[in-house]
Amino acid sequence: MNDSILPHLNATLNATSFALLVAGLFFILRGRAHAHRMCMLAALAVSGLFLISYVIYHSQYGSVRFTGVGFVRTLYFTILITHVILAVVIVPLIAVTLRRALRGDFERHKRIARWTYPLWLYVSVTGVIVYLMLYRIYPPR
Repeated sequence: MNDSILPHLNATLNATSFALLVAGLFFILRGRAHAHRMCMLAALAVSGLFLISYVIYHSQYGSVRFTGVGFVRTLYFTILITHVILAVVIVPLIAVTLRRALRGDFERHKRIARWTYPLWLYVSVTGVIVYLMLYRIYPPR
């Protein structure tokens, strides 16, 4: 086991991204477009910091073996696999959603955001769940 703080930082960044995404939706539903924009750009920045921290951690320490057994092991890998696949899918979706918003093409922005938003939320929350299962509930030995 290593003593890196990065997994804890990564979980915090994922949780922060989740909170900013929820706040962003709250604001746009109330017609507060500027607050929505600030929250979504902050969520993007936090997610970018997460990606940098994640790459640094895994380049230094590699993978961590999950120690859970039985059903919980299947559950963990189901969450992990869907998290990883959707984390890859979400990157271009975020880019297109952002580009449409920045260009003022709000009708097309809204159409793609209906896909981007729930996937981004899922990736953020499952990142925290993976962290909790891997480092807190079933910590490495």
